[in-house]
Amino acid sequence: MTVDSRLLATVLACVLIGSPACADGVKIIPSVNGGVKPTGSWSAGARAGDFVFVGGMRGIDPATNKLVDGEEARIRQMFVNMQQVAAAEGASLKDAVRLTIYVSDVVRLRPVVNKVQEDLWGKGPYPPRTVLEVRKLDQDDIAEVDGTFYAPLKK
Repeated sequence: MTVDSRLLATVLACVLIGSPACADGVKIIPSVNGGVKPTGSWSAGARAGDFVFVGGMRGIDPATNKLVDGEEARIRQMFVNMQQVAAAEGASLKDAVRLTIYVSDVVRLRPVVNKVQEDLWGKGPYPPRTVLEVRKLDQDDIAEVDGTFYAPLKK
């Protein structure tokens, strides 16, 4: 079974039949130490079985709660913010199953996203991803990422 098919099987088992893989149910991760503090009605992430789902992260500096200046620095910070949530549950960037990246200008920003991913992931392999251009993001931001990570529970 591939990681993507394991993810689907785990989620379906959790939802449909209450599988032992989700015996503890869904664990909501409101925030992580040193990470972005969510405002409004969302949490930093959630764990279901062996998978961690990280909510939309943007290039906000957790220390100041302000957007980082500069496109590359902001995109790097969004990945770092996502990485912090995943790491709090025992996952690294190499454990990413899938990413969805929203950008305000796909032609201008996809190369920046590619560069930052190469910096953070090294030579790969890289997780599957979708890059979508959206009309607008909160605070007129330029990018946001959410991700799913494989992080087996310690038995």
